[in-house]
Amino acid sequence: MKVTMLATTCDKKDCPTVYQTDRGTILVQGETPTDHGLNIPAHETLVEIPMDLIRKAFGDQPGA
Repeated sequence: MKVTMLATTCDKKDCPTVYQTDRGTILVQGETPTDHGLNIPAHETLVEIPMDLIRKAFGDQPGA
């Protein structure tokens, strides 16, 4: 799989980041929340990233 970084919150490798793949999918790197109260299947996971990162990755301007 080829992965291209779309946006990140810093220059380090351990920050929330959004990636695009050559499979037509998006990968996200972020914190793993534990206090969500959801029933997530064992083969899936949740990651929490800042909304500002989504706006940066996809060009969504606040208030637009």
